[in-house]
Amino acid sequence: MRNDKTGNMAPYDVNLTWQEVRDIFRTWREEKERRSREVVDMWLLTLKPMAHKLGDERFLVLEQVCLAALDCHNLEVADACMITIGRAFPKSLRAHRLLAMRCEAVGDKENAIFHLEYILNEDKTNVAARKRLIAMHKSVGNTTKAISELNEYLKSFMSDQEAWQELCDLYLLHHEFSRAAFCMEELLLSSPHNHLYHERFAEIKYTQGGADNMELAKAHFCQAAKLNPNNLRALFGVLQVC
Repeated sequence: MRNDKTGNMAPYDVNLTWQEVRDIFRTWREEKERRSREVVDMWLLTLKPMAHKLGDERFLVLEQVCLAALDCHNLEVADACMITIGRAFPKSLRAHRLLAMRCEAVGDKENAIFHLEYILNEDKTNVAARKRLIAMHKSVGNTTKAISELNEYLKSFMSDQEAWQELCDLYLLHHEFSRAAFCMEELLLSSPHNHLYHERFAEIKYTQGGADNMELAKAHFCQAAKLNPNNLRALFGVLQVC
């Protein structure tokens, strides 16, 4: 920690050259470290005046700074970066992704959904945009649309276990137990030794009720307890079913 030129405390060595800051930014991008506060401070104090010297790396840095600024809710810095990127790449999907994130940051979920849908219309295989759109529909309470989007996503990415779990949760919110059970069956096919999947499937079958469902629930509660003898929830499930 040292004093910067304005007298405020800077969270890094302000004597670093712009080349050193550029290299630090590059390392953080490669290692996928956000370090948002440091990125914004280093950009404003050191790198921004030398941005014209960054060459082709300039827009990668601007994108990095924009994401960091959104993390810090520094909309002034984020907007300045987005304007520069938007002028250079007006039809870029990455620019629309930043706009969607900016809309989310200020609570404008309607426009965030608009930008995400634009990205998917241009690139239906964009996994990050599809997942973010599902999350946005869920956050505004439109779980029916979220279920529809998840089903569409899983047609192309059937091995995504997190997506199956999310779809299961959404079906349970709607009390569609048979469809939630189907999601858990898909997970069991991909990970048959996961005791938590057996436990969740058994709970759904137990909730559905009926002799056949109770037998299935008992079998999967027992399997969950066999795979993990410390799973007290599965052991209690066996007791309840019996």
